Amino acid sequence: MAAQAAAAAAQAAAAQAAQAEAAESWYLALLGFAEHFRTSSPPKIRLCVHCLQAVFPFKPPQRIEARTHLQLGSVLYHHTKNSEQARSHLEKAWLISQQIPQFEDVKFEAASLLSELYCQENSVDAAKPLLRKAIQISQQTPYWHCRLLFQLAQLHTLEKDLVSACDLLGVGAEYARVVGSEYTRALFLLSKGMLLLMERKLQEVHPLLTLCGQIVENWQGNPIQKESLRVFFLVLQVTHYLDAGQVKSVKPCLKQLQQCIQTISTLHDDEILPSNPADLFHWLPKEHMCVLVYLVTVMHSMQAGYLEKAQKYTDKALMQLEKLKMLDCSPILSSFQVILLEHIIMCRLVTGHKATALQEISQVCQLCQQSPRLFSNHAAQLHTLLGLYCVSVNCMDNAEAQFTTALRLTNHQELWAFIVTNLASVYIREGNRHQEVVAVQFVGKDQSRPQLPCQVGGPRRVLCFLCSLGWCEHPWAPDFTVYPDTSPSTLPFYKSAAFTKTPPSCDVLLFPQLSLPPSGSFLCAWALLLLPGTLQRGQAIPARNSEDVQCRGPEPAHRLLPRPPGPHLLCVGEPQGE
Repeated sequence: MAAQAAAAAAQAAAAQAAQAEAAESWYLALLGFAEHFRTSSPPKIRLCVHCLQAVFPFKPPQRIEARTHLQLGSVLYHHTKNSEQARSHLEKAWLISQQIPQFEDVKFEAASLLSELYCQENSVDAAKPLLRKAIQISQQTPYWHCRLLFQLAQLHTLEKDLVSACDLLGVGAEYARVVGSEYTRALFLLSKGMLLLMERKLQEVHPLLTLCGQIVENWQGNPIQKESLRVFFLVLQVTHYLDAGQVKSVKPCLKQLQQCIQTISTLHDDEILPSNPADLFHWLPKEHMCVLVYLVTVMHSMQAGYLEKAQKYTDKALMQLEKLKMLDCSPILSSFQVILLEHIIMCRLVTGHKATALQEISQVCQLCQQSPRLFSNHAAQLHTLLGLYCVSVNCMDNAEAQFTTALRLTNHQELWAFIVTNLASVYIREGNRHQEVVAVQFVGKDQSRPQLPCQVGGPRRVLCFLCSLGWCEHPWAPDFTVYPDTSPSTLPFYKSAAFTKTPPSCDVLLFPQLSLPPSGSFLCAWALLLLPGTLQRGQAIPARNSEDVQCRGPEPAHRLLPRPPGPHLLCVGEPQGE
């Protein structure tokens, strides 16, 4: 009897093995066909989807079923506009994978993609609890826990809930310290510092940047990762100085930043992947970092009054952007392009090239029309630029309308003060005494916005200078203090060493030091996109958010084939096909 039972057990095991082998054969064959169609030129996405859907009639095991739902959802999400089917497959993948032990790669990737899809459909209320649950159950998986924390922090940042985002980044920094990843800890802290700069919590920024500097210098690891950390740190430091109006103090940091980007450009990408899974992140591709360094150089040149230098670096950056956009449709490249155009437009207006400025304003409009989020972030700046152009061509009614619209669209304190200052100049030119006094009082006495000397001092000093020339009355002279190196006499007006009582109609009340505030048009724009991305084994750059995932390691023969537990995403880098 024992022998018969053993024989029966052996026979059953052999049958199961044969069935598993057969199942693996048809499954791998279908995946091979799907991958072939997906990587064809042009991609045949419809046939790829048909091959993946053919898996389900075989009634596969739960693991294969969940992974196939994930692959279908990923292909449909990235390559088609069928968001309903993509959402359905991703929801099934998330539901089934939660019932399977040791299946973290599919489980958390499904949660990540599904929350991204929810956000795209403006269902943020559905994305938040999903990410929170995934974060809660991923604490034993360092890579996914950190990645999901970054994703939820980015979601809060998009909603302008910077307090919650900072809290999550702080949690991530502590978690990274516990799991022994100083590199990822630095990424969390630097991301938090970026948001603190947006929140105007300058007293918290300084000690945080000091700590980050120590971590970056002491960390020994992948040279590219180390240099990218240094670039991230120096970009924040330069922005911090510029935001505080310390144009001279920023030069050493800016020089270090330029040296870092030169070092990164000489390093090779074929580095060994980190042994700690929590280190599988990075900030930006080195090509994007190069454009970013050009951008902060332009910002510094604008505030220092070096307009020729600003135009030179803007031209270089725009040329680099055009090359990158041929191969990469990352949304952050459009953000960089808009910010650079904002600066070059102001240079054109100051130097009298009004027709060129109008053409570049039209370019900004076209870029913003392609992305609702981009328009939302830059609408106020765009109307401000239109207002400045109208002033330069002596269309004061139109200028007033543009500035008034810009005021309604912004809550940013420095940009608001800048707009009101220029609006006051319009009222002065029109002889509108009542509106002129109201505008001047807004800059001097507005208590609803935080008043920092380095932020509102410039516009207030400009109006004091106008008052000294007799263009308007001085409503708050007793409270006025001139800070070093920023007195009105040091602010060069366009084309004039001195003004007469009646300013020329072609002049724009625009100072290099009073360019569109960097924190308004710069930090708020790229912080939404620059939370660190991930390094994925064998994954190409996705078509949508290339800053999130970068290609690392050799390309496998079939990227749709099952992989061992660990980071796994379907490669979605090719252009959309059928």
